[in-house]
Amino acid sequence: MNKQEQTNPSRLHRAGLIWNFLKGSRWFFLLCMLCAALSTLADMVTPQIIRVTVDQVLGSAPADQLSPAVRGLLEAAGGAARIRDQLWIVAAAVMIVAVVKVAALYGFRVMNARGSETLVKTMRDSLYRHIERLPFQWHMQHHTGDIIQRCTSDIETTRNFISEQMTNLIRILILLVFSLAFMLSMNPRLTLIAMIPLPVIIWYSLFFHKRFRKGFQACDENEGRLSSMAQENLTGVRVVRAFGRERYERDRFEAQNRYYTSLWVKLGRLMSLFWSTADILSGLQVMLVIVFGVLFCLRGEMTSGEFIAFVSYNGILVWPVRQLGRMISEMSKAGVGIDRIGYIIDAEEEQDLPGSEEAPMDGDICFEHVSFAYEGCPEMLHDISLTIPAGSTLGILGGTGSGKSTLMYLLDRLYPLSEDGGRITIGGRDIRRIRLDHLRRHIGIVLQEPFLFSRTLRENLGIASRDLPEEELRAAAKAACLEDTVSGFAKGYDTFVGERGVTLSGGQKQRAAIARMLTHPTPIMIFDDSLSAVDTETDARIRSALEQRFGTATIILISHRITTLSKADQVLVLDHGKIAQLGSPEELRSQPGLYQEIDRIQSMHREEVKESCR
Repeated sequence: MNKQEQTNPSRLHRAGLIWNFLKGSRWFFLLCMLCAALSTLADMVTPQIIRVTVDQVLGSAPADQLSPAVRGLLEAAGGAARIRDQLWIVAAAVMIVAVVKVAALYGFRVMNARGSETLVKTMRDSLYRHIERLPFQWHMQHHTGDIIQRCTSDIETTRNFISEQMTNLIRILILLVFSLAFMLSMNPRLTLIAMIPLPVIIWYSLFFHKRFRKGFQACDENEGRLSSMAQENLTGVRVVRAFGRERYERDRFEAQNRYYTSLWVKLGRLMSLFWSTADILSGLQVMLVIVFGVLFCLRGEMTSGEFIAFVSYNGILVWPVRQLGRMISEMSKAGVGIDRIGYIIDAEEEQDLPGSEEAPMDGDICFEHVSFAYEGCPEMLHDISLTIPAGSTLGILGGTGSGKSTLMYLLDRLYPLSEDGGRITIGGRDIRRIRLDHLRRHIGIVLQEPFLFSRTLRENLGIASRDLPEEELRAAAKAACLEDTVSGFAKGYDTFVGERGVTLSGGQKQRAAIARMLTHPTPIMIFDDSLSAVDTETDARIRSALEQRFGTATIILISHRITTLSKADQVLVLDHGKIAQLGSPEELRSQPGLYQEIDRIQSMHREEVKESCR
């Protein structure tokens, strides 16, 4: 967890977050709560029917003891004497109340289901849309498994709390208010006795709330770690098996799983203590009501019908009190989930500066005194200044960690360049002032590690261009020297490539990634060491095809292979984030330096290969 996440968001912030997520489902939940209220009122009526039947209909208690509303209903039914002769009226009244309750419960469940599913859809859509707009740097700082866990498990936890607990809140309030009102009207002293355990129940519920929150938070975080571990191992299963690391990774997963399980066991013990305490207090409360109720009946201070109704209302009262405890425990769990979701929602999206607009992208590219450091790391690039003329080819050479890829990430604004970190311009326009979607739409980039989606080859190649014509698809594949490979597949372009292109070799994946970029021609093309897995002959064929097809585009080639850079107009040599050399391949070959040294080593290697083949 980041330090930012360790700060506890306010309840107002959580409420605002939930309120925003409830767009589209508020009316469903409102109708759901109205149905819950109607169902609760039906529950309140049944004990009164029993009370009147026992005391006034079957007994001889005067009707003056009843409230005016109940007396009016009794008289409308023909009076106690008529009902005594026709007891089916009582049964009919109970049936009518039951039908109303069933109809209300049906409406409650239907509205609840529609509201909760709409809520989940809104939350997932909002999270996914927001995550897609978060900076590249944010994604590099967070594990994919943890993000997925927040978008699945935490959303489900929040949904359960709102649909099962919050919707019952109105029901609980009505039960509390009406139960206490009826109980007070029948016997105030017994009502006070029944309320004795309530302050204790509320106090210990609040006492356990903080402990539940810490427990659920620890469980949620470790579930995210477990998900990340599983995701990484399943994605990298070939690497694990290639190095015989199955046992190590299994032991590592099982150790994390044991720790995760122990957290839930610890939390389960705490919840068991909480619920057993609640059961004891609830049992004591019921016992007090029955003991003192019987005593009052024997003294003549309470009628049999009142006692039966009182016990019924007390049973109803115990449920919301216990439900209050459940709500507090679920609130702790949901609070953690909402905070984890809120952490993602609160992350700042990539945004254009005010006044940003579209600009021509076919001009010269200039790096002016560019310096950059990743968050929490030493400076990666130091005062880089160079110009890439429009339509030219720039080669970039350098050791691992010299800043080659970082330079291109800054050009594509995958990482933001600070105001004091220099300036990058295209056609004289600062890229900070160019709309981000326009900038990236006109810069094609093949990353160092090509990523293919778990789809067909055709869908992967056409991902940047909808409704891609067949001839353009084949032309891009031919330029990337992929056409011969595709013709060897039984299903051709409809071949399913598997997750991350697992069914293709490294060179095939690189060529597929190059073809994907070529289906959407751009005025600036970046190849970030994307020819490293292909042989020298294929490398030359791809570069030749690029020259013929995209002669007017500005091409940037990052490579460790001198032959790949041999046709570049100029080559930039980086050493520990600084410009070590800059010039044409012929100039650099004749100058002492890193380029000449790498060229000598690679030439010797090529000669050795030729000798061994003779």
